[in-house]
Amino acid sequence: MKVLFIGGTGNISAAVSRHAISKGMDLYHLNRGQTKVNIPGVYVIKGDYSNNQALKQCLKDHEWDVVVNWIAFTEEDVEKDIQLFSNKTEQYIFISSASAYEKPPASPFVTESTPLFNPFWKYSQDKINSENRLMKAFHEEGFPTTIVRPSHTYDTVIPVTIGGWQEYTIIDRMKKGKKIIIHGDGTSLWTVTHADDFAVGFNGLFGKKEAIGEAFHITSDETLTWNQIYQSVADAAGLEMKAVHISSHFINKFDKTKGMSLLADKASKLKV
Repeated sequence: MKVLFIGGTGNISAAVSRHAISKGMDLYHLNRGQTKVNIPGVYVIKGDYSNNQALKQCLKDHEWDVVVNWIAFTEEDVEKDIQLFSNKTEQYIFISSASAYEKPPASPFVTESTPLFNPFWKYSQDKINSENRLMKAFHEEGFPTTIVRPSHTYDTVIPVTIGGWQEYTIIDRMKKGKKIIIHGDGTSLWTVTHADDFAVGFNGLFGKKEAIGEAFHITSDETLTWNQIYQSVADAAGLEMKAVHISSHFINKFDKTKGMSLLADKASKLKV
Protein backbone atom coordinates (compact mmCIF):
# COMPACT_ATOMS: atom_id res chain seq x y z
CA MET A 1 0.00 0.00 0.00
CA LYS A 2 1.44 3.35 -1.10
CA VAL A 3 0.69 6.07 1.47
CA LEU A 4 1.50 9.78 1.56
CA PHE A 5 1.65 11.79 4.78
CA ILE A 6 1.73 15.56 4.39
CA GLY A 7 3.67 16.18 7.56
CA GLY A 8 4.28 12.98 9.46
CA THR A 9 6.85 13.73 12.16
CA GLY A 10 4.66 15.41 14.78
CA ASN A 11 3.32 14.39 18.18
CA ILE A 12 0.73 11.98 16.72
CA SER A 13 1.91 11.44 13.17
CA ALA A 14 5.38 10.14 14.07
CA ALA A 15 3.84 7.25 16.02
CA VAL A 16 1.40 6.58 13.17
CA SER A 17 4.35 6.59 10.75
CA ARG A 18 6.29 4.05 12.79
CA HIS A 19 3.26 1.80 13.01
CA ALA A 20 2.62 2.06 9.25
CA ILE A 21 6.21 1.05 8.51
CA SER A 22 5.91 -1.90 10.88
CA LYS A 23 2.90 -3.07 8.85
CA GLY A 24 4.89 -3.03 5.63
CA MET A 25 3.35 0.05 4.05
CA ASP A 26 5.27 2.10 1.50
CA LEU A 27 5.14 5.38 3.40
CA TYR A 28 6.15 8.74 1.96
CA HIS A 29 6.47 11.99 3.89
CA LEU A 30 6.05 15.29 2.12
CA ASN A 31 7.93 18.00 3.99
CA ARG A 32 10.64 20.60 3.56
CA GLY A 33 13.35 18.21 4.75
CA GLN A 34 14.12 20.30 7.81
CA THR A 35 12.80 17.98 10.52
CA LYS A 36 15.24 16.31 12.90
CA VAL A 37 12.91 13.35 13.39
CA ASN A 38 14.23 10.28 11.58
CA ILE A 39 11.85 7.37 11.00
CA PRO A 40 13.65 4.47 9.29
CA GLY A 41 11.86 3.15 6.22
CA VAL A 42 10.09 6.39 5.29
CA TYR A 43 10.65 7.87 1.83
CA VAL A 44 10.92 11.66 1.94
CA ILE A 45 9.64 13.92 -0.82
CA LYS A 46 11.02 17.41 -0.30
CA GLY A 47 8.41 20.02 -0.97
CA ASP A 48 6.81 23.11 0.49
CA TYR A 49 3.08 22.62 1.08
CA SER A 50 2.54 26.38 0.89
CA ASN A 51 4.01 26.55 -2.63
CA ASN A 52 1.28 25.23 -4.94
CA GLN A 53 3.34 25.15 -8.14
CA ALA A 54 6.28 23.37 -6.54
CA LEU A 55 3.88 21.00 -4.81
CA LYS A 56 2.26 19.93 -8.07
CA GLN A 57 5.66 19.42 -9.64
CA CYS A 58 7.07 17.16 -6.92
CA LEU A 59 3.91 15.02 -6.81
CA LYS A 60 3.06 14.87 -10.52
CA ASP A 61 4.44 11.36 -11.11
CA HIS A 62 2.73 9.77 -8.09
CA GLU A 63 -0.60 8.13 -7.40
CA TRP A 64 -1.60 6.98 -3.94
CA ASP A 65 -3.69 4.42 -2.13
CA VAL A 66 -4.01 6.79 0.86
CA VAL A 67 -3.19 10.46 1.43
CA VAL A 68 -3.24 11.92 4.95
CA ASN A 69 -2.83 15.64 5.53
CA TRP A 70 -1.63 16.26 9.10
CA ILE A 71 -1.25 20.01 8.63
CA ALA A 72 -4.54 21.04 6.99
CA PHE A 73 -6.40 23.45 9.27
CA THR A 74 -8.68 25.54 7.05
CA GLU A 75 -11.20 25.18 4.27
CA GLU A 76 -8.62 26.70 1.91
CA ASP A 77 -6.19 23.90 2.78
CA VAL A 78 -8.65 21.13 1.96
CA GLU A 79 -9.82 22.93 -1.17
CA LYS A 80 -6.22 22.79 -2.39
CA ASP A 81 -6.05 19.07 -1.56
CA ILE A 82 -9.28 18.33 -3.41
CA GLN A 83 -7.79 19.89 -6.53
CA LEU A 84 -4.40 18.24 -6.00
CA PHE A 85 -5.51 14.70 -5.24
CA SER A 86 -8.75 14.22 -7.22
CA ASN A 87 -8.23 11.04 -9.30
CA LYS A 88 -4.79 10.67 -7.69
CA THR A 89 -5.71 8.77 -4.51
CA GLU A 90 -8.11 6.04 -3.46
CA GLN A 91 -8.60 7.60 -0.02
CA TYR A 92 -7.99 11.02 1.50
CA ILE A 93 -7.96 11.28 5.30
CA PHE A 94 -8.52 14.65 6.94
CA ILE A 95 -7.34 15.19 10.51
CA SER A 96 -10.13 17.12 12.17
CA SER A 97 -10.60 17.56 15.94
CA ALA A 98 -12.91 16.30 18.65
CA SER A 99 -13.20 19.94 19.72
CA ALA A 100 -15.56 20.33 16.75
CA TYR A 101 -18.31 18.53 18.66
CA GLU A 102 -21.24 20.45 20.13
CA LYS A 103 -20.35 23.01 22.79
CA PRO A 104 -21.71 23.17 25.37
CA PRO A 105 -22.43 19.44 25.13
CA ALA A 106 -26.05 18.34 25.46
CA SER A 107 -24.77 15.04 26.87
CA PRO A 108 -21.49 14.02 28.53
CA PHE A 109 -21.36 11.12 26.05
CA VAL A 110 -20.09 12.10 22.63
CA THR A 111 -20.28 9.87 19.55
CA GLU A 112 -19.42 10.50 15.90
CA SER A 113 -23.05 11.48 15.28
CA THR A 114 -22.95 14.29 17.88
CA PRO A 115 -23.60 17.61 16.07
CA LEU A 116 -20.60 19.69 15.04
CA PHE A 117 -21.03 23.07 16.68
CA ASN A 118 -18.45 25.14 18.50
CA PRO A 119 -19.26 28.86 18.53
CA PHE A 120 -16.34 29.65 20.87
CA TRP A 121 -13.12 28.63 19.10
CA LYS A 122 -12.00 29.57 15.58
CA TYR A 123 -9.73 26.51 15.39
CA SER A 124 -12.76 24.24 15.81
CA GLN A 125 -14.87 26.31 13.42
CA ASP A 126 -12.18 26.00 10.75
CA LYS A 127 -12.11 22.23 11.22
CA ILE A 128 -15.92 22.06 10.91
CA ASN A 129 -15.86 24.14 7.72
CA SER A 130 -13.14 21.88 6.32
CA GLU A 131 -15.18 18.79 7.10
CA ASN A 132 -18.24 20.27 5.43
CA ARG A 133 -16.28 21.11 2.28
CA LEU A 134 -14.81 17.63 2.08
CA MET A 135 -18.18 15.93 2.57
CA LYS A 136 -19.64 18.14 -0.16
CA ALA A 137 -16.80 17.00 -2.44
CA PHE A 138 -17.54 13.39 -1.51
CA HIS A 139 -21.26 13.60 -2.21
CA GLU A 140 -21.04 15.73 -5.35
CA GLU A 141 -17.72 14.72 -6.90
CA GLY A 142 -16.89 11.35 -5.38
CA PHE A 143 -13.77 12.66 -3.62
CA PRO A 144 -12.84 9.70 -1.34
CA THR A 145 -12.93 11.40 2.04
CA THR A 146 -12.46 9.87 5.48
CA ILE A 147 -12.52 12.16 8.52
CA VAL A 148 -10.73 11.42 11.80
CA ARG A 149 -11.24 13.51 14.93
CA PRO A 150 -8.43 13.01 17.46
CA SER A 151 -8.84 14.31 20.96
CA HIS A 152 -6.14 14.68 23.63
CA THR A 153 -3.40 12.49 22.13
CA TYR A 154 0.17 12.48 23.40
CA ASP A 155 3.56 10.98 22.68
CA THR A 156 6.29 13.62 22.74
CA VAL A 157 4.30 16.07 24.89
CA ILE A 158 3.08 16.26 28.49
CA PRO A 159 -0.72 15.73 28.29
CA VAL A 160 -1.94 18.50 30.58
CA THR A 161 -3.55 21.83 29.81
CA ILE A 162 -1.49 24.30 31.85
CA GLY A 163 2.29 24.14 32.19
CA GLY A 164 2.67 21.13 29.96
CA TRP A 165 2.23 19.98 26.37
CA GLN A 166 5.44 21.30 24.76
CA GLU A 167 6.49 23.09 27.94
CA TYR A 168 8.40 21.60 30.87
CA THR A 169 6.94 24.06 33.39
CA ILE A 170 4.72 21.62 35.28
CA ILE A 171 7.57 19.17 35.97
CA ASP A 172 9.94 21.98 36.87
CA ARG A 173 7.47 23.38 39.41
CA MET A 174 6.85 19.94 40.92
CA LYS A 175 10.60 19.41 41.27
CA LYS A 176 10.86 22.70 43.14
CA GLY A 177 7.91 21.82 45.40
CA LYS A 178 5.77 24.61 43.93
CA LYS A 179 2.04 24.51 43.23
CA ILE A 180 0.63 23.75 39.79
CA ILE A 181 -2.70 24.92 38.31
CA ILE A 182 -5.62 22.66 37.43
CA HIS A 183 -8.53 24.34 35.68
CA GLY A 184 -11.95 24.31 37.33
CA ASP A 185 -12.35 21.93 40.24
CA GLY A 186 -10.56 19.17 38.33
CA THR A 187 -13.51 16.77 38.44
CA SER A 188 -14.78 17.02 34.86
CA LEU A 189 -14.24 13.90 32.78
CA TRP A 190 -11.74 13.53 29.98
CA THR A 191 -9.93 10.95 27.88
CA VAL A 192 -6.21 10.90 27.16
CA THR A 193 -4.86 8.67 24.39
CA HIS A 194 -1.29 7.62 23.68
CA ALA A 195 -0.25 8.09 20.05
CA ASP A 196 0.85 4.45 19.76
CA ASP A 197 -2.70 3.35 20.61
CA PHE A 198 -4.19 5.94 18.26
CA ALA A 199 -1.95 4.62 15.48
CA VAL A 200 -3.45 1.14 15.62
CA GLY A 201 -6.98 2.40 15.04
CA PHE A 202 -5.94 5.07 12.56
CA ASN A 203 -3.89 2.84 10.29
CA GLY A 204 -6.70 0.29 10.42
CA LEU A 205 -8.77 2.70 8.32
CA PHE A 206 -6.33 2.65 5.42
CA GLY A 207 -7.78 1.13 2.27
CA LYS A 208 -11.16 0.43 3.84
CA LYS A 209 -13.90 1.33 1.36
CA GLU A 210 -16.38 1.22 4.26
CA ALA A 211 -14.55 4.20 5.78
CA ILE A 212 -15.07 6.45 2.75
CA GLY A 213 -17.62 9.16 3.48
CA GLU A 214 -17.47 8.44 7.22
CA ALA A 215 -16.07 10.18 10.30
CA PHE A 216 -14.34 8.54 13.26
CA HIS A 217 -12.88 9.60 16.56
CA ILE A 218 -10.19 7.44 18.09
CA THR A 219 -9.69 7.75 21.83
CA SER A 220 -8.79 5.75 24.88
CA ASP A 221 -11.48 3.70 26.62
CA GLU A 222 -10.29 5.03 29.99
CA THR A 223 -12.19 7.88 31.63
CA LEU A 224 -10.30 10.15 34.00
CA THR A 225 -10.88 13.38 35.85
CA TRP A 226 -8.39 16.18 35.29
CA ASN A 227 -7.24 15.71 38.89
CA GLN A 228 -6.39 12.10 38.05
CA ILE A 229 -4.59 13.09 34.83
CA TYR A 230 -2.37 15.59 36.65
CA GLN A 231 -1.75 13.09 39.43
CA SER A 232 -0.70 10.49 36.84
CA VAL A 233 1.84 12.93 35.42
CA ALA A 234 3.23 13.54 38.91
CA ASP A 235 3.38 9.80 39.59
CA ALA A 236 5.18 9.17 36.29
CA ALA A 237 7.77 11.80 37.24
CA GLY A 238 8.06 10.44 40.79
CA LEU A 239 7.07 13.81 42.24
CA GLU A 240 4.53 15.20 44.67
CA MET A 241 1.64 17.17 43.22
CA LYS A 242 0.54 20.34 45.01
CA ALA A 243 -2.44 21.65 43.07
CA VAL A 244 -4.43 24.86 43.13
CA HIS A 245 -7.73 25.01 41.26
CA ILE A 246 -8.61 28.12 39.22
CA SER A 247 -11.74 28.61 37.14
CA SER A 248 -11.41 28.41 33.36
CA HIS A 249 -13.26 31.73 33.02
CA PHE A 250 -10.72 33.44 35.28
CA ILE A 251 -7.83 31.96 33.29
CA ASN A 252 -9.46 33.20 30.09
CA LYS A 253 -9.36 36.79 31.38
CA PHE A 254 -5.57 36.72 31.43
CA ASP A 255 -4.73 34.23 28.67
CA LYS A 256 -7.23 34.16 25.80
CA THR A 257 -5.42 31.42 23.89
CA LYS A 258 -5.24 29.03 26.83
CA GLY A 259 -8.60 30.08 28.21
CA MET A 260 -10.43 29.53 24.94
CA SER A 261 -8.89 26.06 24.65
CA LEU A 262 -10.34 25.30 28.07
CA LEU A 263 -13.77 26.88 27.62
CA ALA A 264 -14.28 25.60 24.07
CA ASP A 265 -12.91 22.10 24.48
CA LYS A 266 -11.43 20.76 27.70
CA ALA A 267 -13.82 21.93 30.40
CA SER A 268 -16.26 19.03 30.32
CA LYS A 269 -16.96 16.11 28.02
CA LEU A 270 -16.50 12.38 27.58
CA LYS A 271 -16.12 10.68 24.19
CA VAL A 272 -17.23 7.08 23.77
